[in-house]
Amino acid sequence: MPATATTPNPSEEDLLFRLLRQLEQAPDASQRATAQALGISLGRLNAQLRAVTDAGLVRISDRAGPDRRSRFAYALTSRGAAEKVRLTDRFLARKFAEYDALHAELTGTTSGLVPLKHRTKIVQSNLTPIPELYVSYESAQKLKVEAADLVSWDLTPRQINDLELLMNGGFNPLKGFLTEEDYDGVVENMRLADGSLWPMPITLDVSEDFAAKLEEGQDIALRDQEGVILATMTVTDNWVPNKAREAEKVFGADDIAHPAVNYLHNTAGPVYLGGPIVGIQPPTHYDFRARRDTPNELRAYFRKLGWRRIVAFQTRNPLHRAHQELTFRAAKEAQANLLIHPVVGMTKPGDVDHFTRVRCYEAVLDKYPQSTTTMSLLPLAMRMGGPREAVWHGLIRKNHGVTHFIVGRDHAGPGKNSAGEDFYGPYEAQDLFREYESEIGVEMVDFKHMVYVQERAQYEPADEIEEGVTVLNISGTELRRRLAEGLEIPEWFSFPEVVQELRRTRPPRAKQGFTVFFTGFSGSGKSTIANALQVKLMEMGGRPVTLLDGDIVRKNLSSELGFSKEHRDLNIRRIGYVASEITKNGGIALCAPIAPYTATRRAVREDIEQYGAFVEVHVATSIEECERRDRKGLYKLAREGKIKEFTGISDPYETPENPELRVQTEGVDVDNAAHQVILKLESMGLIAG
Repeated sequence: MPATATTPNPSEEDLLFRLLRQLEQAPDASQRATAQALGISLGRLNAQLRAVTDAGLVRISDRAGPDRRSRFAYALTSRGAAEKVRLTDRFLARKFAEYDALHAELTGTTSGLVPLKHRTKIVQSNLTPIPELYVSYESAQKLKVEAADLVSWDLTPRQINDLELLMNGGFNPLKGFLTEEDYDGVVENMRLADGSLWPMPITLDVSEDFAAKLEEGQDIALRDQEGVILATMTVTDNWVPNKAREAEKVFGADDIAHPAVNYLHNTAGPVYLGGPIVGIQPPTHYDFRARRDTPNELRAYFRKLGWRRIVAFQTRNPLHRAHQELTFRAAKEAQANLLIHPVVGMTKPGDVDHFTRVRCYEAVLDKYPQSTTTMSLLPLAMRMGGPREAVWHGLIRKNHGVTHFIVGRDHAGPGKNSAGEDFYGPYEAQDLFREYESEIGVEMVDFKHMVYVQERAQYEPADEIEEGVTVLNISGTELRRRLAEGLEIPEWFSFPEVVQELRRTRPPRAKQGFTVFFTGFSGSGKSTIANALQVKLMEMGGRPVTLLDGDIVRKNLSSELGFSKEHRDLNIRRIGYVASEITKNGGIALCAPIAPYTATRRAVREDIEQYGAFVEVHVATSIEECERRDRKGLYKLAREGKIKEFTGISDPYETPENPELRVQTEGVDVDNAAHQVILKLESMGLIAG
């Protein structure tokens, strides 16, 4: 019966499991045929049907039979589908236990197929199909209709990535978004409540208003951003997490310089929901569809080709010659075939977009032997969690049928923390993976730092090179500089096809769009300097220039908004969105809002830096000088209490710590201030000197 009821004995559970399975497979069968299929009497069937209907597991409707007599049609509800998945686990666990006991009686040895804590642990072969959370096509069509009456949550991009991997088995053994008990175990010791290894919280974060509408056990519809239903979820847990604790335990520090910690505090909703999901359909992808394989599709592909040992290479960056040599060596060392398995979900802000990266991968794929190498795209939202992320990646690759996994130096590291130091040590990820290697079920292949030896014209591991030879290497920072300035990228470093793709997407900075974002107190001179800068840039010509002044945007884009923190943030995000579109299309956006909050400015920066440069200019006029100028009389009204939440008077201004430029306006004329910005743009290569 339902999970909230008294636990039935195994025979009752088996009957319930077989009944739900029969109703899903033959929803229009007569009661007599259903009873015969289950091997029970009509009276017992009717009692079972009343029980599952009262429990909300099955919905019954009338229909006309072929003889025009009234019959019943049966459909599993979303709760019934979730219960069927749970009972399937328990049914198989018992059957495997029975088999193991018989095997031991006949042979004196265990079969090795008894699951310890969860039936998915019985999967011994990397080629055996794994459980998915999708219902049948027929059930999915019925659930779509039912879902019209459910409360809906529109998923964020990260939640869509997570849901897709939950449904297709990529996050096996998870059956939904983590409950509070599972979440606590994962945060504290990398284990689910049943003891299974799982290092990364997979949670459905929502707003307080949405969470307040829900009751325990309520079903909700999970939809993409266009309103298309992907799954239903039974909400079993609804809680407010300790996000500072999550940041400390999972990512090693509560430091918003870490992109996942910043997301946790400034993007993710304040309330978490947990509970099982029922998959209806996968998210729709219109790009690179032939390259997108589910775990079971990859396993079937390996099975078809007879591959037994597969080493996976994780990447979120374009592949260069050093990566090719690294993967060749890894495959040779593991005596395995090679799976290039790049992430095409959310990665680190500022990374090359996945469209460009996949074109680069496809260009490089011709350099690999087709008989031993394949490539598949992974829709994973990375957290950049270093050591924990490496273990997580290993578990995900295990689900995709992989036997070996390349763990990189500073694997999934996010870069520097607020103190300017690396978040993780270079080999922490390898150490943690090695500690859990047997439990993950995937062998680690150490990442070798490859460098180019000029005398031998080949790549070799850095720790195997003798003294006296000439070692050449180009860092990621140096590569970006060469692309930005249109400088040569030597063929020993990368393939011409890859460089060509990168140059198409990232032309020299002097040909890219960019955004200049002025921030400062009201009356500091932001708009005045921005106007002067606009004229100077238009005089130079070459790219369209758009001024997004705070007052103008308020009038034309945000007239319905007030001046609460929520509305001010929304106004700045709208400005950032328009600026990102201008930047993406090669134009220059000049923004001049107050933008008092660090987190909001950072979010706008991340939106824009996907497409071009973001130049933050702090107009550092003192509050006293701004109040002295007070051309609009706003400070006077704020002092009198007639304007609430006024920046600098009754609401804080968070001063930028590291803007690209800080401009003092006291005693400086407008032309000089605008010229300082011009000089900064020249030094960054954004305009010709």
